Amino acid sequence: MRHNGLWQLQNRFVREGLMNLQFRSAGQSIFHKGKQAALGLLQCCRLSRLRPFLLSAICALFLALSFTAPAEASLTDDHYDGNIFPLYAGNGSLVPPKFTLAESLKRERPILLVFYVDDSSDCKDYATTLTKFDALYGWAADILAISSDMIPVKDHYESNEPGYYYKGYVPQTVVFDKTGKVVLDAKGSVPFEQVDDVLREVFDLLPRSESVELKRRHVNEVTTELVQ
Repeated sequence: MRHNGLWQLQNRFVREGLMNLQFRSAGQSIFHKGKQAALGLLQCCRLSRLRPFLLSAICALFLALSFTAPAEASLTDDHYDGNIFPLYAGNGSLVPPKFTLAESLKRERPILLVFYVDDSSDCKDYATTLTKFDALYGWAADILAISSDMIPVKDHYESNEPGYYYKGYVPQTVVFDKTGKVVLDAKGSVPFEQVDDVLREVFDLLPRSESVELKRRHVNEVTTELVQ
């Protein structure tokens, strides 16, 4: 009876381990070979009186493979490895957004809205750019990073809903001025300078050609906050 219970427990462990390895090590020959060896041992165990001991060896094999499995996702592929902002931009504060789009529009502040997905190399790369904008303009603008996967599918969206502005590609960058008017709607990894030029206009700052630093043209409450 104890052997039967051990068989059931270890058999379940082995099969779950095979599924985990399939996801964690796709395309890696060393893990495919390990899986094939484990499956062979598992088949032998059903015919052997030593199956409790063989199953223990298989469990040890899975543990060893699990600890040595390399991370598949990287900055240059479209694999999912978690949320891109803490992983690739070191800024977990961007997600989830502090405000909804509807709330931000009511606050009458400029908005930088970016649509993204976590399994896109372009979005992974653009995450660092958005972090730069958060550092420069986050005190006076609302930075909204919204996963396109979280947009509900509807026949109609109101103008205060993200789906109203989403065009079906990522990354997508939308800039609103403080009145809620869209002043930039661009797809792809938009150069930092292109978005920065628009934000400088929104905040009435000197153009980049006159000052790389953020310097105000006219004194007002918003731009004073930015340049302090």
